[in-house]
Amino acid sequence: MMRNVGIQCFFCGSLMFGICTALLFLCFHYNIVSKWQEQTQEVNSVLFHDEKLQQHMSHGSRNTPRSHVSIQRTNKNETKEQRPYLKLNKDFNYSDPQAVHGFLKYGFNVVISKSLGNERHVPDSRNKMCHKKHYPARLPTASIIICFYNEEFNALFRTVSSVMMLTPHHLLEEIILVDDVSEFDDLKEKLDYHLEIFWGKIKLIRTKKREGLTRARMIGASRASGDVLVFPDSHCEVNKVWLQPLLAAIREDHRMVVCPVIDVIDYMTLEYQPSPVVRDVFNWYLQFQWDTVFSYEMEGPEGPTRPIRSPVMAGGIFAMKRHYFNELGQYDKGMNFWGGENLELSLRIWMCGGKLFILPCSRVGHINRQHVVNQIRLARALTYNNLRLVHVWLDEYKSHQGIFVGS
Repeated sequence: MMRNVGIQCFFCGSLMFGICTALLFLCFHYNIVSKWQEQTQEVNSVLFHDEKLQQHMSHGSRNTPRSHVSIQRTNKNETKEQRPYLKLNKDFNYSDPQAVHGFLKYGFNVVISKSLGNERHVPDSRNKMCHKKHYPARLPTASIIICFYNEEFNALFRTVSSVMMLTPHHLLEEIILVDDVSEFDDLKEKLDYHLEIFWGKIKLIRTKKREGLTRARMIGASRASGDVLVFPDSHCEVNKVWLQPLLAAIREDHRMVVCPVIDVIDYMTLEYQPSPVVRDVFNWYLQFQWDTVFSYEMEGPEGPTRPIRSPVMAGGIFAMKRHYFNELGQYDKGMNFWGGENLELSLRIWMCGGKLFILPCSRVGHINRQHVVNQIRLARALTYNNLRLVHVWLDEYKSHQGIFVGS
């Protein structure tokens, strides 16, 4: 009798425990979904406001090009239920928590990044005519300034190791890493330990507060001693003979600011993909875009190796004389986070007697990350930075940006 009572009590207790656990799980799930919906609505609200700004700027234009910042705008033809929060490759392994978490955290495939390790060899994507070019034996030295914030460890280290492997030692003055108060543990002692193999060429600076890209780059530039400053993003991989064309051009004209052709490193496969030669432009929305290079521009004795004049730079990687960078006043240190600084510096270069060129014989790969975090902050920073750019540099052309003037 007592045994049966005990079994019944145990059964009832187990049942109550199961019910409570299920209720707790439902509550937790509801809270997570509610929080996600609130964040999504806030993002959409900011992006909708930004889209309204751009519609006003274009005086009713229906065709709004994609922003330089990779923010996915909502499709008006989709219902709220149909709108995807993330647009991932069809082959993406949704069942792998590490893959999903890594993508949300970094914006690219972390599983593959870890499998690639700290260094790899990428295909030579230069035109064959570039292989025949010769550069002066005496070139200016370069300080490579890499700023990072919560970067994926292997992507950051591949950036550094590719520069070390593919840059002539006598041209590399130093690599300056600027850690803009990263929060991830593997960017602390682990990074310090692994960088010891490059001892003598590496300077690691850690900011005391979040500065944003422009101010972090200025901090790095203030510690540089090379003749030329080179600013790559922290998720790049340089290609063969990448630096010599940049330095040779600056050696000929100290007011020349030069950029490599930016090859694509796919965010899902991390495959290194050669890009066509294009120039960098922007529209009246102050959105960065790629534009076609006309065939006649690549004719003549230099052929496809001929430098291409460009209105603006992408900003992900460029090189300029250190003294000229200081002469121009560096960046606008009042800009926040990142976004718009590439257009501001480009306008500063052209309006102050400089030149801006794309050099087809210099190639650097760049991970086209998908930004899935801090979208609200990105949108607000971009709007604020564009406001500063318009009021400082566009003068009477501000009439094309009436929404900014009225803000």
